[in-house]
Amino acid sequence: MDQTRYSGIIADAHTHIFPEKIAQKATDSIGSFYDIPMDHTGLAEKLIVSGSAIGVKKYLVCSTATKAEQVRSINDFIHAQCQIHPEFLGFATLHPDLTNWEDEIERILTLGLRGIKLHPDFQRFDIDDARCIPIYKRLSEAGLPVLFHMGDDRYDFSAPMRLRRVMDRVPELHSIAAHFGGFRRWGEALNCLKEGNIWFDTCSTLFCLNKEEALKTLYTFGVERFFFGTDFPMWDHKEELERFLSLGLSKEENDRILYRNFADFYNVDLTK
Repeated sequence: MDQTRYSGIIADAHTHIFPEKIAQKATDSIGSFYDIPMDHTGLAEKLIVSGSAIGVKKYLVCSTATKAEQVRSINDFIHAQCQIHPEFLGFATLHPDLTNWEDEIERILTLGLRGIKLHPDFQRFDIDDARCIPIYKRLSEAGLPVLFHMGDDRYDFSAPMRLRRVMDRVPELHSIAAHFGGFRRWGEALNCLKEGNIWFDTCSTLFCLNKEEALKTLYTFGVERFFFGTDFPMWDHKEELERFLSLGLSKEENDRILYRNFADFYNVDLTK
């Protein structure tokens, strides 16, 4: 097939949006953290414009609270954006320092948000911090999956082995290990994340992971456990799709990663 074109359905399983008054500052902060020029500003409208260029039908949107006192307002913002944009599927945020996390999980369920996004490097906590284990157990009971930022060779907060310890203690938790299981820690991810209720996404990886390594990771973990994601506003949708299609997967494999796994996992009909 033509590796630069795709005519099927697409869902973007990893994007970030921010309120207009802080969107540019938040975007610049992410770019500075990773020393990577940002392609866009993290506004809902710009996300839709970028995604529409490749025909995205559904976006998982999230934002991260770097302080406990930000949790409620961010969750309210994500909920409001999902009400405005029916193509959005919203993930809430939590923080280990939040004292009333049980109440906030109940509120997240009431708001209709579909999971939790955690970024241990931004939030400065270890994935397997003892404070988090009761939170993970409650999230599992509530049917809320957790999307973890994973890996960074500059830090140890989100090391793949830490997620392995969590899954050993809370095996019923549905986890999504972003960035092929661990940005710049893919070997570690391959060694310890093969088993359990763990899914993966493709974002912020294919710009630096070579084709051979990417295919090895995909097939080791299983194509049925991967979602396509862009990490918008970090990357442009056209660019990320071209990187993904350059792996040369079959049409069935592309369809599975680009939308079928997403539709099955979140129980959404993307054909309408």
